[in-house]
This record gives sequence, C-alpha cells and structure tokens, in this order.
Amino acid sequence: MGAPASNLDRDAFPDVLARYGELTRQALRGYLPEGNPQDYLYPLLGDYPNRGGKMMRASLCLATARVFGAELEDALASAVAIELLHNSFLIHDDIQDESDERRGLPTLHKVHGVPLALNAGESLSLLSLRPLRDNFQRLGSRLTLRIFEETERTAWESAEGQALELGWRRDNVVNVTEADYLLMVMKKTCWLATIHPCRVGALIGSAGAAELDSLIRFGFFLGAAFQIQDDLLNLTGGAGYGKEQNGDLLEGKRTLMICHAFEHLGPRERRRLTTLFGKRRAERSAPEVAWLRSSLDELGSLTYAQGVARGLAGAAMHEFEAIFGELPASRDKAFIHGLVRWVIERQA
Repeated sequence: MGAPASNLDRDAFPDVLARYGELTRQALRGYLPEGNPQDYLYPLLGDYPNRGGKMMRASLCLATARVFGAELEDALASAVAIELLHNSFLIHDDIQDESDERRGLPTLHKVHGVPLALNAGESLSLLSLRPLRDNFQRLGSRLTLRIFEETERTAWESAEGQALELGWRRDNVVNVTEADYLLMVMKKTCWLATIHPCRVGALIGSAGAAELDSLIRFGFFLGAAFQIQDDLLNLTGGAGYGKEQNGDLLEGKRTLMICHAFEHLGPRERRRLTTLFGKRRAERSAPEVAWLRSSLDELGSLTYAQGVARGLAGAAMHEFEAIFGELPASRDKAFIHGLVRWVIERQA
C-alpha cells in the first residue's frame, strides 16, 4: 500500500486528529442553541455531538485547508457544518436501520422515541446551515456560495446513496454486485466523509482556485476503504467498537462481504439468504444470523473484503501523491497521508 509510514505520519496523525477534533467540538458547542421545549428538542440536538466520535471529517477539512494555505480559523465554521450534518444523518440512519447502539450508548430513538429523534435529526440538518452562513464575514460571498453549492451537492449524493441502500432492503434485492455496492458507498459514505471535506478545504485554502475533480477520486478511494473497514469491524470489532456487533447482518445491509457471499453460495444457500433478508429485523433469529456469519468465514468473504479495502487504500495513496506530493511538507500533509493508512488499520 505504498511507501512505509514515516515517523512524521505516526506522530502527526493522532496529534492532529485530537487537536482538530477538540477545536471543532468547542466551536460546535457554540452553535447548539438553548430554548424551549427543553424536554423535547434542545438537549437532543447536542446528544450525538457530545458523545464524541472520530472527528475524521472535520479534521480532514481543516488539514486540507491548511495544506492549501488557509489559516485554521478560515475553515473552522465549515468543519463544524460538516459535523452537524454528519450527526443529523446518523440520527436518521439509526432510525431507518432500527439500530440499538451509537457510540457505545442507546440510539437517540431508543431513548426518546422515533418522532422526537426524527425531529432532532431534521433540526440538526437546519442547524448545519448556520456555520456556513457565518462564512460570509470571513471568506466573502463568492467563496461562501461555492461552499454552499458543495454542501448541497453532498446532501443530494448522500440522499441518493441512502435511497439505494434502503430500496435494496425494502425490495429484498440480494444480487447486489460489487459495482452496485461501491456506487452506493461513493454516494452515501464517500461524499460526506472524505470527498466533501477535501473539496471544501481545498476551496478555502486556495481561495477557490484549486482543481477539485482529482479530489473526487482521492475521496472515493479513501472513503470506500473506510466504509469496508467499518463493515468488517461490525463483524469483528472488539470492546472499543461503539455499535451493535453483527448489527449489519441483523439489519440486512448489503455489504461487500454479502455481495461476495451471494456470488459464491450454492443455489440452496442463496435461497436461504434471500429468505433471511426478506424478514423484518425482529424476525431474524440468532441461529440464522450465526449461520450467515459462519458462511462469510467459510467463503473467505471477510478476507476478500480486506483485500479490496487495501487495494482502495493503495489507490488513495497514489492519488495523494498526485494531488499533495508537490505541496510543502507539514504536519497537516503528514496527517492526510497517515489517514490513508489509519482507515484500514483502525480497530474502532
């Protein structure tokens, strides 16, 4: 997967992630409003943001902006907007997936019910516009409008990706190909997780002059590797994993492992998988999930997915060199370089 990580990569990555994550959290808290009804809305808005999280998206935006020449404060409001939008999507995802846990605690709809959680998610989406509005004063109208346009495109890409995944589950589409999966991941995961933070950071750092198309390729390779590793951790993650173990199987998600398994299962086992995924989550029994989990091992589906993730990370490293290679060395550049390795080596 490219050249070995340098000492600067190893030193810079955790330090920059922690520093930029905390700066974003502090700034984000300033956007969380107070008001009434206290019991039903305002405390719910801060619930997921205050649980922590990796802060990868915000940190990538800040680091990219710095690499392209911005001051940290130039990109902070945009990083906050990305995190607010991300957390709003998490609330909706958890409702749609009927998930039980998020960041080691019960999901918002499990605590407060679906209607209040849904309302809080929608309110966080609206709240994400406030930091973008504040960009007018610091960045000017032209650049602020470009960032609004990037945000709108990202929101639509994310909605299309979510629709694909939910539609497959509603219609019990089980013959999802690897290409289908990667298209869904590009839209649902990559745009918000990696493509959008890089493009916004580059826009801010270059005052709108940066060429952005190559950042779609870099962000796709990086984000897809991140998502596949996330899917793998759902099956193999240890004590530090903050979501429900094997939750993707209970929810009937079409992951790369499921795509690989369906391709290699025999006709009888395919019918069994089709029947299993045609059930509601509550109807899927523990023995059925255990059968599917063991089948993934027997077919080598996890090993296959790990190989694909590493190949994608290698492609991301190639794109990194093409985009960032000639830019001056810095801790921010080392952070982005180290991020490529981290996405497939992380264990939580």
